[in-house]
Amino acid sequence: MKIGVIGGGQLGRMLALAGIPLGMDFIFLDPAPDACSATLGGHIQAGYSDQTALRQLADGVDLLTFEFESVPAETVAFLEQFVPVYPSAAALRIARDRWFEKSLFRELDIPTPSFANVLSQHELEQAVDSIGLPAVLKTRTLGYDGKGQKVLRSPADLEGAFAELGSVPCLLEGFVPFSGEVSLVAVRARSGETRFYPLVHNTHVDGILHLSIASQAHPLQAQAEDYVSRVLKHLDYVGVLAFEFFEVAGGLKANEIAPRVHNSGHWTIEGALCSQFENHLRAIAGLPLGSTARRCESAMLNFIGSVPPVEQVAAIEDCHLHHYGKAFKAGRKVGHATLCSPDRATLEQRIAEVRALINYL
Repeated sequence: MKIGVIGGGQLGRMLALAGIPLGMDFIFLDPAPDACSATLGGHIQAGYSDQTALRQLADGVDLLTFEFESVPAETVAFLEQFVPVYPSAAALRIARDRWFEKSLFRELDIPTPSFANVLSQHELEQAVDSIGLPAVLKTRTLGYDGKGQKVLRSPADLEGAFAELGSVPCLLEGFVPFSGEVSLVAVRARSGETRFYPLVHNTHVDGILHLSIASQAHPLQAQAEDYVSRVLKHLDYVGVLAFEFFEVAGGLKANEIAPRVHNSGHWTIEGALCSQFENHLRAIAGLPLGSTARRCESAMLNFIGSVPPVEQVAAIEDCHLHHYGKAFKAGRKVGHATLCSPDRATLEQRIAEVRALINYL
């Protein structure tokens, strides 16, 4: 089976690494000449709105997926005329736009922070009058890893804030006093069968995910699965979806969804019986889903800007390096390590050993 992937970054790379053992071949469409997935399949170097290149991609594959939600929904809708695409353009349209996303949560009775659509500086000031401060102003699309957002703590922070984010459609969200950040990675097959990985505790540094630790029997697992199930069913979703939550008194509040394999699910490569990457491919290809159970205590640490020397990472027991083959650059995810352990105390010790190698903390 030949799979087309829109986007050629590290998520596409890890999809290919999971799919090649299943007998799958890959073609990536990405405008970058040095797309890090290109060594694992064909590479069509073109923009995401280049219809000639999109037709070339569609004509060469059995089905298509995408590795990040910055792909225009119109691109996916165009491709759906010629070849099956999972997830669908309809799902992407909602997941990539924070206003549509939060409105869906409200429609499905999933708790979420107060929010308002902001299309001008005047509307921002009106929204703050309603929601209050502190609050977070976010671009409706294309924001990730802390980009495209501004925390508003005092009235003085409002001045020029809309222009600072590019004078593009934004969303104002009320600030959530949370005790923790967790995410649930789920996979839904074409048949509607759904499986869930354990809730993951996430730690961010400067808006970028730093550490994810898979939980065991988290008390909010069932609540998270209920909320994610509502979204998956409503969207008739196929593939992996990640849902990020705030832990608050009494339960969970929705933060955002990602219609793809997700950074907080990287631990599943070595830590689960079937990784998120393999399960995404199984789902979109119509294969039986794999088990989402943990193999062991497991965690993932991102390498931001640079990767420590391989020999130093390899010296840590049951530590698995994933180097993305990307040029080192400040603020850029260039690799990660997954760690496994028979018990939590040993896992924490190994996390500390990897952290000692990281220079961005």
